[in-house]
Amino acid sequence: MGYRVVVAGATGNVGREMLNILAEREFPIDDIAALASSRSQGDEVEFGESGRMLKIQNIEHFDPNGWDIALFAIGSEATKVYAPKFAAAGCTVIDNSSLYRMDPDVPLIVPEVNPGAIDGYTRKNIIANPNCSTAQLVVALKPLHDAAKITRVVVATYQSVSGAGKSGMDELFEQSRNIFVGEQAEPKKFTKQIAFNVIPHIDSFLDDGSTKEEWKMVVETKKILDPKIKVIATCVRVPVFVGHSEAVHVEFENEISAVEAQRILREAPGVMLVDKREDGGYVTPIEAVGEFATYVSRIREDPTVDNGLAMWVVSDNLRKGAALNAVQIAELLGRRHLQKAA
Repeated sequence: MGYRVVVAGATGNVGREMLNILAEREFPIDDIAALASSRSQGDEVEFGESGRMLKIQNIEHFDPNGWDIALFAIGSEATKVYAPKFAAAGCTVIDNSSLYRMDPDVPLIVPEVNPGAIDGYTRKNIIANPNCSTAQLVVALKPLHDAAKITRVVVATYQSVSGAGKSGMDELFEQSRNIFVGEQAEPKKFTKQIAFNVIPHIDSFLDDGSTKEEWKMVVETKKILDPKIKVIATCVRVPVFVGHSEAVHVEFENEISAVEAQRILREAPGVMLVDKREDGGYVTPIEAVGEFATYVSRIREDPTVDNGLAMWVVSDNLRKGAALNAVQIAELLGRRHLQKAA
């Protein structure tokens, strides 16, 4: 016996990826519904490689009663309207937006990192999925924190345009094409030209000079991993279609060597260590696209601080950063609470 599953936002990048991953991982499904706004009603989306097509239903008119799990990828404003409605109907919401992440009554989950926190989902019947950059960061940090206790993290991100949705990907493509043919590359989605450029600005600016994206990484890492860890982030948009990368500098309370960190991460859940000190002995976003793992490379000791390490972390942001993590949460929820057999 399987679950009755809803994917809300099924026409977007993350929603489509959720459908792909549900099929790839053979999530036990008795019935599935694909939802979006009225603009997409009647359109079709593919479910898995079998060629099965799902007709898009209008979320405004959908009755969530009798459904078990809803994977939401519809943004904060729509989530504010529909998540409480679904949750009240007994359909557990796993939300990809930022709306509930810092709500003390909503668990913020990365299954490899803090699976036990999911037990608090019953307070609102909602579970939050973290920011895409946070998810891959904490997967890499958790086993090291367990081994030597992290005190401080400094991270610079290199975030792909898919993190800004289809419009971000379209803008990179159109600007690149225009530049090659000698036409103007005017920014629309982004604040500056993204083609052949990098932009140190994601989301809105806050009073302290950081951006909301950077704030998310700080507070979410603390909530998921350990509130005592000091974190600072600089988040940068780069002209890559899919795949987020991070340069991570970590300070520990206890001594830990690069060799020991490699050994730990080689066995860590969700991590793939690719760390050869030679040309090409590391992972870039292109190799991470379509993969489930969070890749770690370039581990080395940081001589500028006591007990410091530096490393390079890469993941498919549409997968581990969003859709995959949501499906893994659904799997965890099923194992720990819903307990229906496949």
